[in-house]
Amino acid sequence: MSAQQTARFTLDPAFAVSEVDPRLFGSFVEHLGRCVYTGIYEPGHPAADAAGLRTDVLDLVRELGVTALRYPGGNFVSGYKWEDSVGPKEDRPRRLDLAWRSTETNQFGLSEFIDFVRKVGGTPMMAVNLGTRGVAEALELQEYANHPGGTALSDLRAAHGDKDPFDIRLWCLGNEMDGPWQTGHKTAEEYGRLAAETARAMRQIDPDVELVACGSSNSSMDTFAAWEATVLEHAYELVDHVSLHAYYEERDGDRDSFLASAVDTESFIEKIVATCDHVGAKLKSEKRINLSFDEWNVWYMNPEAPAHTDPPREDWAEAPRLLENHYSVVDAVVFGSLLIALLRHADRVKVACLAQLVNVIAPILAEPGGPAWRQTTFFPFAAASRYGRGTVLDVRPDSPTYETKQFGTVDLLHTTAVRNDETGEVTIFAVNRSQTEALPLEAVLHGLDLTRVVEHSVLSDADPEARNTLDDPERVAPHAATGTALADGTLKATLEPLSWNVIRLA
Repeated sequence: MSAQQTARFTLDPAFAVSEVDPRLFGSFVEHLGRCVYTGIYEPGHPAADAAGLRTDVLDLVRELGVTALRYPGGNFVSGYKWEDSVGPKEDRPRRLDLAWRSTETNQFGLSEFIDFVRKVGGTPMMAVNLGTRGVAEALELQEYANHPGGTALSDLRAAHGDKDPFDIRLWCLGNEMDGPWQTGHKTAEEYGRLAAETARAMRQIDPDVELVACGSSNSSMDTFAAWEATVLEHAYELVDHVSLHAYYEERDGDRDSFLASAVDTESFIEKIVATCDHVGAKLKSEKRINLSFDEWNVWYMNPEAPAHTDPPREDWAEAPRLLENHYSVVDAVVFGSLLIALLRHADRVKVACLAQLVNVIAPILAEPGGPAWRQTTFFPFAAASRYGRGTVLDVRPDSPTYETKQFGTVDLLHTTAVRNDETGEVTIFAVNRSQTEALPLEAVLHGLDLTRVVEHSVLSDADPEARNTLDDPERVAPHAATGTALADGTLKATLEPLSWNVIRLA
């Protein structure tokens, strides 16, 4: 690659995007497949603690650096009766889960989830059922979970063994209610009124709860943007966030477009921001609605894809193997690029949830009775959560480009940088989308007292299809780059082909 094709950008602390909300590094636990049962919860496993939680999985979740944890769905929540999941386990009913055509045993419920969240050092993000239920049930759940005591439901929680309130501060007002697949699917008008009435009532119990209204299930929905506008006209002053969901996969061998998936993510974010701000202007409101990107990932929905490993199954099974994608190096690079997109919009994206946490399109895989291990996507998330805390700097790269079928001309370099507000260290996250060529990088540093490269870690492989498996769980891992240097205020590095990079400067 010639010198003219070097990617360049300038960093200056005077030009910042926003402080990162730690909840940007959230995840998602749904009663879907084996995410819960034989994932995070498996009584009788050699590594299970007294509560039935797998300590090997707990260790990996802590290493991953997950913050907010969204629960219990997802599509599952639209048929969920929270009362089924509390109290003595022997009294909990078995139910049909219409969303995933499985049988739910309710052996893992609300108390077990809160125990899990506390053990991994996270914060709970609870969804209420606005599909088959409504305002009354949401209020009852809120009282049971959060009221200190002295009422029927708060005293019932104490009788169930949880004297202290769960202190759930962040609530989702349903899930993907625009989707015809959703149990209790509603029009924007129907949902907007229900969300507003539920929000108003929940704030009567606690004015300071944070509430997330359902946005479009994805940007290809026929009602995209019009849905958000209608919902917010009802609920603008009552909610804090609008949700976004997006999943990506390689289709028809078009890897160049797949590697540029974050172009769609950034466009999605910017369009919803514009919609929110338009409604705010129309309502003459001084309030700003932020975004909760509470489902995102690489997800191979095509059962013929190499990453798709689900066996045939029967309806109404307990915890069947569903959506157990096995991720490659390519998937991890795209995944890292999606993280970069979220960080680049940290001024409005305040919550984000990787979907999901264990087994189901997840960074962690766990076998029943067996080991747990890191998928390739584990590494970008863990690095971003660890080093992506602080203030996002405004990065506007001058990059060589390439052509894609889906997105047209796209930069080879996708990047952002985060400055640690306490130490002054800066971490650059960067993806080289080229499948064949290394990408020289030069970054000029202004107003930053940085003199050395602490680390340049790379996730890449000679085999882009390499995966971590049960038989070879450490096949793929980050390695150290060579030749990266910082001198006279300029960083010089070479990004390997098809790679995710973490460059730490101090």
